[in-house]
Amino acid sequence: AVTLCLLMYPVLRSLALQLHSAVTGSYISGTHSIAFINCLNEQIAKDIARAIMDKKLAAYVNILPKSSALYFWKGELEESTEILLIVKTRTSKIGELSNYVRSIHPFEIPEIISLPIDQGNPLYLKWIEESVPRD
Repeated sequence: AVTLCLLMYPVLRSLALQLHSAVTGSYISGTHSIAFINCLNEQIAKDIARAIMDKKLAAYVNILPKSSALYFWKGELEESTEILLIVKTRTSKIGELSNYVRSIHPFEIPEIISLPIDQGNPLYLKWIEESVPRD
């Protein structure tokens, strides 16, 4: 019984946090995330952003203008310009988002990095919640 309780703790804690959030209207830290995705040019960035939105994998995608990048690729120092996507979504969608972007992205190894949202405007976070369907 003790082992079962220990194994069930993460699930029970998650359910308790969700119930607390529903009753109090408070935000559960980490429920939503921001993903960063680099793209070769503006057209590719727009195409990937639109594809993400069409699949309802995000509530909002920013397309930031050209920036310089330095990185090692196959042992050589490379320099390029890139466009950055900033994607706001549910944390539970990050895996699906990453898999989908890798399937359509022209880079051999695209940058797809996410960070959980700790706090924010409650109305904005609720809007993300309403805009991205649950799993």
